[in-house]
Amino acid sequence: MTAAVTLAVVAALGGCSSGGSKDGASPTPNANAGGSTGAGTSTGPGTGSATSAPSGTATDAPGTPSPGQSAGQSPGPGTGTTGPAPQPAPSTSAPAPAPSASTPAGGETLLAVTRSGGITGKTSTLIIKGDGSFLRLNAKAETVDRDKLSAAALTKLRTALQKADFPRLPRISMPDEPAFDAFTYAFRHGGYEVAAAQTTLPRPLEGVLSALPPFEPR
Repeated sequence: MTAAVTLAVVAALGGCSSGGSKDGASPTPNANAGGSTGAGTSTGPGTGSATSAPSGTATDAPGTPSPGQSAGQSPGPGTGTTGPAPQPAPSTSAPAPAPSASTPAGGETLLAVTRSGGITGKTSTLIIKGDGSFLRLNAKAETVDRDKLSAAALTKLRTALQKADFPRLPRISMPDEPAFDAFTYAFRHGGYEVAAAQTTLPRPLEGVLSALPPFEPR
């Protein structure tokens, strides 16, 4: 009977070992989830342990130039850092002012006047340049001769043109009953054209006519 009790106790003890192996060996502690045995050390099936760099370790501080790059050198594409775009230097040269209508350049026309009618019904034209040189043309617009005003005569003509104030002059000044032996004038100056008969000539244009050279060569 003693032997039977002993066998029953042994059998009970063998079946009641919690978490242990039946051979009485102590249980092996469970490995951490994912096979990691420690911080920064991972294990895998059939491989040795691999050590990774600790998390949070910076490799290059922001703004620190990489090897081979001097301080102040602009970073290459893809670095994410861009500097201000270079701005072109402001131009210091001012555009040259265009000559006014009353003071054209030497080769440009200052004034053109055509006179027609009179007793002979002859047509003549004067074309005066900005430098005082002028042409005399006949009715066929052919050059009769060339000449040049003196400096004083050119100054007198310019002054008369300024006083005439062409923008304010009437474009046409003709009498109701034309005089057949009177002259008719057509003026062109500063982009304006004015036509007037000798008997209805605006007073400002009288000064212009008096400053002109003769229509006919002497």
